[in-house]
Amino acid sequence: MCGGKQEEEENPDTKYGKPAEFDPSFNGPIKKRGCTDIICCILFIIVILGYLAVGAVAWLYGDPRHVLYPKNSTGWFCGIGANKDRPYLFYFDILKCATSVNVIATALNGIQCPTTQVKKAAGASLVFTRDLVNGFNAKEIGVRIFEDFASSWPWILIVLIFIFSAGIWHCYWEYDNFKNLSASINDIGFTTNFSVYLEVQETWLAILIIISVVEAILLLTLIFLRTRILIAIALIQEASKTISYMMSALAFPLITFVLLLVCVAYWGTTALYLATSGDPVYKVVALNSTMSSCQGINGTNFSADAYPNCPSASCIFIKYNDEGLLQRSLFNLQIFNAIAFLWCANFVIALGQCTLAGAFASYYWAFRKPQDIPMFPVCAAFLRTLRYHVGSLAFGALILTLVQIVRVILEYIDHKTKSSQNAVARFIMCCLKCCFWCLEKFVKFLNRNAYIMIAIYGKNFCVSAKKAFMLLLRNAIRVVVLDKVTDLLLFFGKLLVVGGVGVLSFFFFSGRIHLPDSNFSSESLNYYWMPIIVVVIGSYLIAHAFFSVYSMCVDTLFLCFLEDLERNDGSQQKPYLMSKSLRKILNKSNESPKQRKRNN
Repeated sequence: MCGGKQEEEENPDTKYGKPAEFDPSFNGPIKKRGCTDIICCILFIIVILGYLAVGAVAWLYGDPRHVLYPKNSTGWFCGIGANKDRPYLFYFDILKCATSVNVIATALNGIQCPTTQVKKAAGASLVFTRDLVNGFNAKEIGVRIFEDFASSWPWILIVLIFIFSAGIWHCYWEYDNFKNLSASINDIGFTTNFSVYLEVQETWLAILIIISVVEAILLLTLIFLRTRILIAIALIQEASKTISYMMSALAFPLITFVLLLVCVAYWGTTALYLATSGDPVYKVVALNSTMSSCQGINGTNFSADAYPNCPSASCIFIKYNDEGLLQRSLFNLQIFNAIAFLWCANFVIALGQCTLAGAFASYYWAFRKPQDIPMFPVCAAFLRTLRYHVGSLAFGALILTLVQIVRVILEYIDHKTKSSQNAVARFIMCCLKCCFWCLEKFVKFLNRNAYIMIAIYGKNFCVSAKKAFMLLLRNAIRVVVLDKVTDLLLFFGKLLVVGGVGVLSFFFFSGRIHLPDSNFSSESLNYYWMPIIVVVIGSYLIAHAFFSVYSMCVDTLFLCFLEDLERNDGSQQKPYLMSKSLRKILNKSNESPKQRKRNN
């Protein structure tokens, strides 16, 4: 028992798995590997083939014109074919749409209004202004922003502490003044004029306490977690250097974006064609049923001379034919369409993460940087992932998809039963939604780190997920600190890029600044805020894509760093592969040949 206790004291993290051992043949992502999770790979391929078959069936039997174009009372489409010059639908009596009880509801066309509807030509055209906005070099800006943050973080923290200190002093000064004036919240009670609350002592006391607690947490974090914060900063600096050696990694999110766009387009098109599959069913009805000569009309054949005494008789779309195997299976096919879409989208994201992880890991484990970095590391990692690990990525994507399906079901149940829920049911539903939201976040975190291990060691999903999870548990505090510091820097980076571009676009489109040799004038715009919104959204998407690469690089280097600490000891046989800045922070060093001779 004493021996076991002594071993536990020397290595307190043995309960979280066996630390990585030194392997002289290991020099980065393993090249000799085999296919992993073959069963899940076969299942994924079968689902893809079935998904393509569903799309083909929907294409053959669907007609999206029913939801893309309006129809008149006789079932003719507006804006296409013979009615190409008549794109609008005109209602003879729009009030009947709201007041008549003879309303025919349809699943896709909404409400069929019981008044004559004819095609109307475009009387006036709408003018749209198209503006071409020059892009910006988001890659270069992002790299520089991260480098600036990494080098100036001590001054940023000093400024934040100074601001908090000034806020504490100001809150105390306001609190003391209103205390001397005996201004209390009991004297004003509740009011909708919130500015009144700034004139009582309790408000400033509450703000004083909150700011003091935040600054105390910040100071204690800096005092007790200073080394771990320095490690996080050093890893971020190393990520900047890594990306500078493989700039093609910044373009890889474009591939992920295109693949996701294909998934979304295929899902939307398939859902649309499935929803409109089946022949439309029409019936002859009398829109004005109060006339005695029209009350008995209910047929399926219509001609202009068939009902001379009932001018309101017309052929109206009722529904789509719901008879037949295809029509009875439409709901199940839509469910399959949604599930397959989620699985494919999650697989595309997993493919991007595993590819980037393989490229970044090849940098970290290179003994001489950049000489030992393989050529075209991103392309090599992409091909290696597709060749060996489609099944593992599909496995992780399937687990995430199942959790997302449960969340969708809970949202649907909550939406349908919201009006009939009591307090207990609402509480239970809220707890379930919160639990599965947390579960989805955890699965994404676990999958992300599992893909990094798959990219490095080439093992199956379960082994890689366990290996990554145990490694993180053995370094739990470092994980938390790194995650929060990285999130903070990512947030500041996105804020600066999006905010800066938004401010510049505002001054440009509002006419406050002018570009030389430019014929653009803000007076040509009807609403100058519209291109500003487009530019801001576009800059956010670009910044998000760039910083996602940066975040993946930091996570990959972090896992490699933790493995490096466990594998190596700094001797000449087992030298550390981490950067000099990381070794300096941890007081580690690699043994030189002179030191080795002296030790011998």
